[in-house]
Amino acid sequence: MAVRAEPVALWPGLVAAVLVAATMLAALTAVALRAETQLGLAPQDWSAIRFTVVQAALSALFSVALAIPVARALARRSFAGRGVLITLLGAPFILPVIVAVLGLLAVFGRGGWLNAALGVFGLPPLGIYGLHGVVLAHVFFNLPLATRLILQGWQEIPAERFRLAAQLAASSRDVHRLLERPMLLRTAPGVLALVFAICLTSFAVALTLGGGPKATTIELAIYQAFRFDFDLGRATLLSLVQIALTLGAATLALGVSGQAGFGAGLGRVVQRWDAQGAVRKALDAALILLAALFLLTPLAAITASGLQGLAHLPSSVSKACFVSAVVACLSTLVLLALALPIAFAAAKVPLVEHVGLLGLAVSPLVLGAGLFLVINPIASPAGLALPVTALVNALMALPFALRILIPKAREEVRLHARLAATLNMGAGQFFRLILLPRLRPQIGFAAGLAAALSMGDLGVIALFADPETATLPLQIYRLMAAYRMEAAAGAALLLLVMSVGAFWLCDKGGRLAAP
Repeated sequence: MAVRAEPVALWPGLVAAVLVAATMLAALTAVALRAETQLGLAPQDWSAIRFTVVQAALSALFSVALAIPVARALARRSFAGRGVLITLLGAPFILPVIVAVLGLLAVFGRGGWLNAALGVFGLPPLGIYGLHGVVLAHVFFNLPLATRLILQGWQEIPAERFRLAAQLAASSRDVHRLLERPMLLRTAPGVLALVFAICLTSFAVALTLGGGPKATTIELAIYQAFRFDFDLGRATLLSLVQIALTLGAATLALGVSGQAGFGAGLGRVVQRWDAQGAVRKALDAALILLAALFLLTPLAAITASGLQGLAHLPSSVSKACFVSAVVACLSTLVLLALALPIAFAAAKVPLVEHVGLLGLAVSPLVLGAGLFLVINPIASPAGLALPVTALVNALMALPFALRILIPKAREEVRLHARLAATLNMGAGQFFRLILLPRLRPQIGFAAGLAAALSMGDLGVIALFADPETATLPLQIYRLMAAYRMEAAAGAALLLLVMSVGAFWLCDKGGRLAAP
């Protein structure tokens, strides 16, 4: 009797998941073993923990509170260019942090557009450094993410529910109470926890906008412990605190997002009879316009100042561009080698998916330092700075890639695995003929996201890079530290073009190749 082939091979995904967990565990163990006896955290460490939790909570609250009315306005309105606007509103999430910071400084900084307008009316200037600056930057990054996730919740309400509400003459308040509020109670807590988890690991924002010891995050405290004190014990304790906080928030986000929704509909176009009226239309238009101005004005500012700064670029910037491109390519390849088998295994064994949470929880600085300690007895860590940076960037992007790949992989396995088994199709054939072609858009999107995030990362490379191997974000930070703001703006524009270009090429390539 012939043995039927298994269309989905679990062992590559299980091996990849074990490698991810083992890599992170080895790095954390290496740091812990080298740490001296540490009795506890110092007062400044507790201050960093408090500031981290406060800024993450405020950032999450403001991001979600602002995202709800914006998502509602986008869900209720259909207009020319709506799809393009939604795509543009997602740009800040892939924007390099250092570029966004320069854009925010150009608009909200002491010499920025906002303070120039306030000066015309004789009003005092506003400062951007400190807690409010960190929260402002995090809202800028996470408002688009929160808006997209909550908008998805609105789009999951079947059109038949709104049609029934209209037939029953339900008012806008009734629709909100019966349909929108239950959806928000199911969706918003998960989005809140996700944004909170992302903001817990803030490094570059606090490094540039923190404004002093009172505005230090856990990640920045870990950097200081490594860079200035080489206090591995303190870095280890801070890392464990960060892991506990982030894993708790990420687990809550996953748990809440799995709750049941409104059920399936017939796929009709949603019509919102409850959203008619000039006042409601004007309010929705104003909300969409304000959100677009808040998110796109810093991009316009960095473009305007960057064009002027291109003439002031030092020769080191061109080499930094090449280094960043190499690191992004390596990171993307490593990510795909890990994410694809894990996603396919998670389609059959959901528990495998949770390995992706480690990328949100573990500090990239601790991970990078631990890997260097592991490598040191074998080879020179300085010579492997770029590969280690690429590996760490891939592990940090893994949670986002898995969230992109796993739902589609699970759907394709559910739809086609039984037929493939009936045809005695092996795992290799199933991957090559079914999964790979049908997941190409998701693969391209995940690859583009990984390339953009790696291109703009300012993390591990800030610890171990020498002047000859600096990436472009690190070179921009060095120009800012030397008060060469025009050159920094020009380099930031180059980084913006490279990041968006890498994302567009990968994402577009995946969609063009799709069947």
